[in-house]
Amino acid sequence: MTGKLSRLGCLLLILGIIGCEPQKYPVHHDQFFAFGTLIDVSLYGVEQPLAESVCRQIEQDFMAMHASWHAWQPGPLASLNRDLSALEAGTIESSTLPLLMEAHRLSRLSSGLFNPVMGNLIALWGFHDNALPLGTLPDSAAISEFIAQAPSINDIKIDGTLITSRNPSVAYDLGGIAKGYAIDRAIDRLRKAGIHNAIVNAGGDLRAVGQHGERPWRIGIRHPRENGILASIEISGDDSVFTSGDYERYFEVDGKRYHHIIDPRTGYPAMDTTSVTVIHGNAVTADAAATALFIAGPDQWWSIAKSMGIRYVMLIDTHGTIHINPAMQSRIHFESVVNANISLSAPLQ
Repeated sequence: MTGKLSRLGCLLLILGIIGCEPQKYPVHHDQFFAFGTLIDVSLYGVEQPLAESVCRQIEQDFMAMHASWHAWQPGPLASLNRDLSALEAGTIESSTLPLLMEAHRLSRLSSGLFNPVMGNLIALWGFHDNALPLGTLPDSAAISEFIAQAPSINDIKIDGTLITSRNPSVAYDLGGIAKGYAIDRAIDRLRKAGIHNAIVNAGGDLRAVGQHGERPWRIGIRHPRENGILASIEISGDDSVFTSGDYERYFEVDGKRYHHIIDPRTGYPAMDTTSVTVIHGNAVTADAAATALFIAGPDQWWSIAKSMGIRYVMLIDTHGTIHINPAMQSRIHFESVVNANISLSAPLQ
């Protein structure tokens, strides 16, 4: 069995600030590590003292959120999960409550394909840690037992900061939404500081506001099976671009790839998709939608995208077919000749 991790930042590449020509306008970069990935903050046209100050604040915010939201390390969320597994009432910090409410809202919109309370299943596969799982596949009986218990947000009651569950298999894991939520908070902080041209990039998933001087930010989308960039998107205004791919975190057994995007309906990795890229105004919705549409696959992605209010989607299935809606097709630029079938869907609006 072998395991592989994608290179940090290769999922989506910021092309608009990389090039051979001299930079006419200053771009301040700051990097730190949080949520198991590299966070890159790029600010355009900001004086150095302000840029350094606000980047330090963003780093502190990310570190605090990471500590509060980690499901498997000692902290508030892990404590809540222990209470819920014992069918006891648990409490959550008031600062974390908006994140949980967003997770529940997006789970409902996705018909449960984004499931923030299947942490025990993720742990069963070994994807709850930054390190890749080692050993053999999970026990099939354990997976079947989990599917029979079917934990969902419908098992949970939230009353202020008091949370109860009627299902002991419920365990929060916010990994499918935490980066997006944190990115949105970072953009809020930048705007309060008077900064309106920036990118906050968490391991390749990002939100870009404003533009790069007199031109848009240009974002590259990685090819899921080949080295290099498949396509690029220009952003001038405010958009989040998130991609879920089966090449991010996976291991192989007998030549078959098992990745970290688990279908809550089957208990196994979703196997019909290689990558999904979505564009949306806020990062938290884009984050959850990329996961949900990956699981939905080529047959169901359109209906789930419509339900979640997503206007721009590109899905690549395991046969290499590119499924795309007209609005996304109008925004995307393929970097080279695409030797693949393109399936154009009906409009999402």
